[in-house]
Amino acid sequence: MFNDTLALTGRSLKKWIRNPAAIMPGVFMAVFWLALFGSSFNSVNLVPTQVGNTPLSPTLVLQIKSAISSVFGGASNYITFLTAGIITLIVIINMAYGGIDIVIDRQIGYLNSLLTSPITRASIFFSGAMQNFVKAMFIAVITFLVAVVLPNGLQVGAGFGVFNLLGIFAAIALVTFGFGCLFTAVAFSVKVVDSLIAIINFLTFPLVFMSSAMFPLGTFPAWLKGIAEVNPVTKAVETARLLIVNGNLTGEKLSTLAGNMLYLVVFAVVLAIIGYLIARRALKAE
Repeated sequence: MFNDTLALTGRSLKKWIRNPAAIMPGVFMAVFWLALFGSSFNSVNLVPTQVGNTPLSPTLVLQIKSAISSVFGGASNYITFLTAGIITLIVIINMAYGGIDIVIDRQIGYLNSLLTSPITRASIFFSGAMQNFVKAMFIAVITFLVAVVLPNGLQVGAGFGVFNLLGIFAAIALVTFGFGCLFTAVAFSVKVVDSLIAIINFLTFPLVFMSSAMFPLGTFPAWLKGIAEVNPVTKAVETARLLIVNGNLTGEKLSTLAGNMLYLVVFAVVLAIIGYLIARRALKAE
């Protein structure tokens, strides 16, 4: 099974590497969200320096900015707060639309040839999930680098190191793999691209906007906050944000980090099992 999965994954990735233009939409999306949305909606810049013709004292302005920063988890600017959310948004969308290749493989008959060959259904399913996972994580790294190089962009906390960096991408990888298995199963279950796109649009945007990807949980109404708090996207974003903003973590923050990571591990395993069970029913030779 492992060798079959690796071979099928390699075949898909070779097609992707030979088409560099396929990477560009993800890069453009990262630049758009971070450079345009992140810079234009910088909450700290909304603090006025004067009311009418009366200037506010520098101390008061600083206190207001500090209060806003605390609402945004201590992030020094909105791009810092937004980066984890945008990375998660981009990888989920890339995972979802990555299923288009699977639908096309079905339409041209390639998938049917796999189904009649002596390889397991699990290999076909997990190769579909893994090739989209690799693509999405590559885009995640690019997005992080875009945030770093932007003027007044990502500003990490004191003591930020390799542990923080690995933790950020571990959290993103877990939520990406979980949703990737789900979207791969959906792609195997539909026969036309239009159906897949309709399902993607129905699922992805609520997932992102019912999370803390764009705005802090404290700004949500009670009914939405309850949903957002158990959303795996929120768990991944809050974990990555915790590591970005704080650098060195205290005992309480480490406990929060461990709890979130355990949640994401369970989520990834459960979605992998559910995805496989859905795909196994859909993977039938025609």
